[in-house]
Amino acid sequence: MDLNLLRVLEALLQENSVTRAAERLGTSPAAVSRTLARLRRTVGDPLLVRAGQGLVPTPRAVELREEVGALLRGCDNVLRPGAGFDAVHLQRTFTVQATDLLLVGLAGSLTERIHAEAPQVDVVFLPEAVEGGPGLRQGLVDVELGVLGHLDPEIRTRQLTRMPLVGIARSGHPLFEGRIDARRFAAADHIGISRLGKRLGPIDTALAELGLRRRTAVVVPSHTSAMMLARDTDLVALSLADWIPDTIAAMGLRTFPVPLDLEPLDLGMAWHPRNSADPGHRWFREHLAAAVLAPPRRHIQEGPDGRSGAVAE
Repeated sequence: MDLNLLRVLEALLQENSVTRAAERLGTSPAAVSRTLARLRRTVGDPLLVRAGQGLVPTPRAVELREEVGALLRGCDNVLRPGAGFDAVHLQRTFTVQATDLLLVGLAGSLTERIHAEAPQVDVVFLPEAVEGGPGLRQGLVDVELGVLGHLDPEIRTRQLTRMPLVGIARSGHPLFEGRIDARRFAAADHIGISRLGKRLGPIDTALAELGLRRRTAVVVPSHTSAMMLARDTDLVALSLADWIPDTIAAMGLRTFPVPLDLEPLDLGMAWHPRNSADPGHRWFREHLAAAVLAPPRRHIQEGPDGRSGAVAE
């Protein structure tokens, strides 16, 4: 049935007058009269009948009055943006694609945030194995988080923050015995982090501009494995500045500024436009962004070279 028929019927049943119903609907009495005739044919009942100078509802019309009102209120709630959304009743699983380094730093705080408002919401984290693919377009991924690239043209994005890269090594590494300049940094054996086994990157480009080269002694597919390897060897890895200070300290690792002119990494999130206006998805994106942007507790400790680095409290 045409939804407009129900709106006219509701106005007629409330006003018991074609003229007043027309005024309420912002249309002409003739148009309302035509619609009333159509309603009578559809329902099989006169609905409103003449009584002196006015109209009175039939028993069938009285029965329909509350039902029609409830139907229209339900339709309005469905069509109103975000209407009726209450996170506490949300039962849903959201899928996030992110590196293991970002996951370690935000999964705990994100879980606490969402469960405080929506205890029945679950989160599935996927590795970057599907990066650059159609995961967002196909609905396999709700949000992609990290350094964004190779996205389909319709994908929506939001930049969250910029994070510098820092070096990371075991606390007793010989590098910390003096000032860490570009030459000493390049002389150390390095851990490359690449899912595709790449050995060269922006670090190598920046070193080459200074006439320096580094040795990438080993390449691993994840930041977690790089940190564990750096913990047990004299190899040097890279991480995000001030991201997981508690974890770094607990592993016996220490960060240091990379002595090169490097651009910070732009971290953002991406999602498919079909989810842009969805209230549950929008609610989740806001909590995900807040978990990324909430700074971890830390204090600054000055190293033997006079340069500062973030360490855990």
